[in-house]
Amino acid sequence: MTAIGGIVARIEEISGVAGALAAAIGQQDATTQEIVRNVSQAAVGAGEVTHTITGVAGAAEETGAAARQLLAAASDLSRHSRHLDDEVGRFLSGVRAA
Repeated sequence: MTAIGGIVARIEEISGVAGALAAAIGQQDATTQEIVRNVSQAAVGAGEVTHTITGVAGAAEETGAAARQLLAAASDLSRHSRHLDDEVGRFLSGVRAA
């Protein structure tokens, strides 16, 4: 009878260890799933950042193009202003001479 009691005690001990092992595996699985969710969220966030950076780069390119057009228009305006100034000078010289 003592041998059977020892076997039962050993089986109960093994059962307890197996239960603890199953609980630890369950916790590890839950932790692994949480890591997977976090990595997935980080990947989504990185994708959003990439999209935003692409948008900012496009806006900067458009701003640069607009600035170049504005510079060209300002140069044309300056040239026309000098031409108008010359014409007004000639006109006034003609009026004074008359």
